[in-house]
Amino acid sequence: MDVRVHTEFDTRLAPEGVVSTLTDFSPRRPEVWRALDRTKYKLHEVGDTYAVVTEGSHRPDVWARERYDWSHPGFVSWAAEDSNFSAPGSGVEIAVSPADGGGSHVAMDWHRRPRGIKGYVLVGLMKIVGGQMLKSNYKAVFDRVARQG
Repeated sequence: MDVRVHTEFDTRLAPEGVVSTLTDFSPRRPEVWRALDRTKYKLHEVGDTYAVVTEGSHRPDVWARERYDWSHPGFVSWAAEDSNFSAPGSGVEIAVSPADGGGSHVAMDWHRRPRGIKGYVLVGLMKIVGGQMLKSNYKAVFDRVARQG
């Protein structure tokens, strides 16, 4: 099973702000991305256009060591290297462009192959509710960052 979820939305945050929010691997990452469990967050390696990080959530209890890449302007992707729910190589791709009237247009493609029973349950649920959930969660983070300046 390979589950793919596509969603698009606009946010008040400028494109460079969306990319910098996605690629901020400072210790404050769990504060910005509130669904992240601080105890699971670990930065392994970071370069000019990539990072390797372990992050996850408490509920559900998931984690993934993922390689982020933002070497192409307006595009951020990450893929699992190891995870307790997702097969290696599956991940997320986000394209960011200026929105009409300001802010950004965000197009997200979430694609995961499950790993283990937990993975089949969670990835299966994402097939049903993933688009709306991803849209509301990511938009809320970007809009909050835009409000905070």
